[in-house]
Amino acid sequence: MFCLGCPRTGAYELREDGYHVFPSDDLQQVLNVAATNTALKTVLIHEGTYAPRNPGQALIYLNRAHDGIRLLGVGRPVLTAANPDLADRSARSFPAVVNHVVYCGDGLSTNTILAHFRLTGANHFVTNSLQDVMEPDRSIPKGRFYYGDGGAVKIYHRSYPVLRDLEIVDNYCSPCAGGVSIQHEGATNGAVLIENCVFRGNRAEVTGAALDLLWGSEARVVNCLFVGNISNTGPGEGENPFSNNGAVTVFPRSRVQMERCTLTGNRNGVDELGGRSSFVDSLFFRNTVKAGVAGLPRFELDLQKGGDVRGCVIAGRILDPSKSVSPRANRIDPPGLELSGDFVPKGEGLEKVGYRKGK
Repeated sequence: MFCLGCPRTGAYELREDGYHVFPSDDLQQVLNVAATNTALKTVLIHEGTYAPRNPGQALIYLNRAHDGIRLLGVGRPVLTAANPDLADRSARSFPAVVNHVVYCGDGLSTNTILAHFRLTGANHFVTNSLQDVMEPDRSIPKGRFYYGDGGAVKIYHRSYPVLRDLEIVDNYCSPCAGGVSIQHEGATNGAVLIENCVFRGNRAEVTGAALDLLWGSEARVVNCLFVGNISNTGPGEGENPFSNNGAVTVFPRSRVQMERCTLTGNRNGVDELGGRSSFVDSLFFRNTVKAGVAGLPRFELDLQKGGDVRGCVIAGRILDPSKSVSPRANRIDPPGLELSGDFVPKGEGLEKVGYRKGK
């Protein structure tokens, strides 16, 4: 084992199993060093809180130069968008000083992994500073959704990372996705994998408080929990279909494959606008929180163009004009359904339905 030092950041340790990083270190600097190592791309982040050292677009960014990095938390380190010592206390975005906690840019393959962290603190801080450093491809267009969406994680263009065992908690963005925003823009020769993650208490002014798949995006979401996420907190677009959205929003030309997930206690479940998504062995239970724009009915699933729904338990309102949700293939409004403290459904025949902690 040997150490590489820097007076400004302290000393990270390069060991046989990877780069070991501690709260005194400059996390982005270590990522940049690991990106140049063709043999060893594992970065292990030790427990503690990692906050931005300067205002900017992200606490950490990964672009094509960082493809293949395995960014792993040891314990449950906190990556936050907030730094009250730097933030303007009079700004509505206080104490956030970056747009996104993590930015996953163009050119990331499924070999790029982010795992075992708590991501928090985003509060609709928006800047376009240091753009060429974070996303060096100038030919890729950028706009309001690029800068504003995705408080915890922004995934952009040809980017297909793996997000695993993350707690994505208490983030706010405008217009969309306090949690994770995926913006492939039709570059769906791959899909983002999100598994064993918890989305809790995230908010958005418009769509997809926890997870938003913008036009032409794709993701597979496995064994994830969505609870207490609130969309439509503000006026937003002020017109359908963006006035009554879910914890998860899937835009036209986009697709989500959701397997063994639980959505409960959100302001609506999933609104799917493309008709290409699938929902398998998942639980939609009382997504009836009274928050956001008033006077609109809550729903568990809104499938205006249909979808593939199998093995699911759905307790609540379904908007399904094409009648794609078969009562034979799913359990609709089962009597006496209850959840345990870990959000596991109680009852026979439900062992394979919904989220399980630690699976």
